[in-house]
Amino acid sequence: MSTGGTKALLDKAGIPVTDVASLTGFPEMMDGRVKTLHPAVHGGLLALRDDPAHAAAMAAHGIEGIDLLYVNLYPFEATVARGAAFEDCIENIDIGGPAMIRAAAKNHGYVTVCLDPADLDLALGELAAGGVTLATRRKLAAQAFGRTAAYDAAISAWFARELNEPAPSWRAFGGRLKQPLRYGENPHQHAAFYATGEARFGVATARQLQGKELSYNNLNDTDAAFELVAEFDPERSAAVVIVKHANPCGVALGGSLREAYDRALACDPVSAFGGIVALNRTLDRAAAEAIADIFTEVVIAPDADPDAIAVFARKKNLRLLITGGVPNPRSEGVQVKSIAGGLLVQSRDTGQIAAPDLRIVTARQPTPSEIADMLFAFTVCKHV
Repeated sequence: MSTGGTKALLDKAGIPVTDVASLTGFPEMMDGRVKTLHPAVHGGLLALRDDPAHAAAMAAHGIEGIDLLYVNLYPFEATVARGAAFEDCIENIDIGGPAMIRAAAKNHGYVTVCLDPADLDLALGELAAGGVTLATRRKLAAQAFGRTAAYDAAISAWFARELNEPAPSWRAFGGRLKQPLRYGENPHQHAAFYATGEARFGVATARQLQGKELSYNNLNDTDAAFELVAEFDPERSAAVVIVKHANPCGVALGGSLREAYDRALACDPVSAFGGIVALNRTLDRAAAEAIADIFTEVVIAPDADPDAIAVFARKKNLRLLITGGVPNPRSEGVQVKSIAGGLLVQSRDTGQIAAPDLRIVTARQPTPSEIADMLFAFTVCKHV
């Protein structure tokens, strides 16, 4: 059984397709809200084929077993990401899809559940070879429950934001695997990188142009560096942040990226070795040549010009990440930290100290340059 426009895929595989309305005897109704919530569907997904009572019920009610389910969920996350209106988001909450997925996953002893073309290719390949193995059905079932959990988490998080509810009674978090990692903070720890779908420039949405696979510590440090460099408006000045072990060891502004990098490096050239470099402007050749002079793990920037990319191409182990922009340090969001037995959740720190916020008690009034230095220091300390 298939939903979500998969008829062409199954036709190509030589599998006959029956319209859901023909199976249930009911037309799609209520603007598509009701079409698969029917015993002919869920009985076919949930029946235990070797249970005599289940088999009798199927026979009595004309229910046929469904061996393979392929569902494309309504694109709720994508609808929210494009800034759709409240009612549009509501209409893109899938009900029948998750219900069928969960039913098929629960009954994976008899049913194979697929969520994307790769799953379907795997299942059809095993079917052609004699049948989908129990090991594959279990793996796909576990994946299916993870997908519906992440789907519901996205919906509940969106509702909480829409209702301006910072502490809902139940909180769920979900994400999709972006990259398995070789190890975590230490070599004996398992780790993986999951993307939540948040529309924010950064490591989760960046494009890696070169270099070896990013590690857990690389990702953590690069995120810290890019969030700090985003505090400085690229229209006003170039900014460079160098991070080592998640803390800035050099931060500077300049008229150009090269000038800002040289100043940032001068803060602590020893710690900068093997560090992370974040820039708030398009990486140019002059800055790239300076950065390439010492060993650097990762460089992250909104963009890079061809000459800069050519410079880094000689450094095969250096990772270059292009984000397409800098994150807005004032945009709302949540931060999550695990503790024993629970999660600590807080809103993203969007605070920014301005000159009027400073209460200065000195023998003389500070100069504008001194005030600018203090504001710069406050901004950096926010990320330490």
